[in-house]
Amino acid sequence: MNIHAIRAIYAFEMARTWRTLLQSIVAPVISTSLYFVVFGAAIGHRITEVDGISYGAFIVPGLIMLSLLTQSISNASFGIYFPKFSGTIYEILSAPVSYAEITLAYVGAAATKSIILAAIILATAGFFVPLQIDHPFWMLLFLVLTAVTFSLFGFIIGIWADGFEKLQLVPLLIVTPLTFLGGSFYSINMLPPFWQTVTLFNPVVYLISGFRWSFYGIADVNVFVSLGMTVFFLAVCLALVYWIFKSGYRLKN
Repeated sequence: MNIHAIRAIYAFEMARTWRTLLQSIVAPVISTSLYFVVFGAAIGHRITEVDGISYGAFIVPGLIMLSLLTQSISNASFGIYFPKFSGTIYEILSAPVSYAEITLAYVGAAATKSIILAAIILATAGFFVPLQIDHPFWMLLFLVLTAVTFSLFGFIIGIWADGFEKLQLVPLLIVTPLTFLGGSFYSINMLPPFWQTVTLFNPVVYLISGFRWSFYGIADVNVFVSLGMTVFFLAVCLALVYWIFKSGYRLKN
């Protein structure tokens, strides 16, 4: 494995984050803080507690997961698409770097950015609501698995996209609605029985439920089911990336 190439691509992607600090870090943190203000203050007066947890604290895992999913996809998809768009991808393809090493570098950088952002949002949430983390190891596990999974998903979108419009198509029309309907701001136990069953077909429910359990020990779905589904999503994304490159796809427009 070409460690030097992986390190070089990874360092370049991370350096791009610090060059665009306002866009990469500050803007998502401000957006999430507005969610705390709007939902925590406005709705929090009407819904004081959910499963014994104050509403403001209850929505923290969902908001972190919302940012984690969207930023993981955005970072990875733009990271691999922009070299295709600008033509600099040929510099990478002419180097002795395999597709596996390219994937590892771009996905690793995207996941790292998302985890850093999630950590900042978590620290910011402490200024708005009292927080507790009952199972820190599980929290980190769900955080890392989710970041890697959706960074892989974003990498696939970046490979598929042939324009900037397609980069935003899946996150805006599919991932964000699924996250809002996946229990970010409510417990699915608050829904009628029919809609509880329908909601279980939403894959994001398992991610948010497991992540929330790591904070407060409460969950809409058994934590081991959530973990199993998260690992399953990761395996599917890895299989898709493997199939794309195995089928003879070339990283160029």
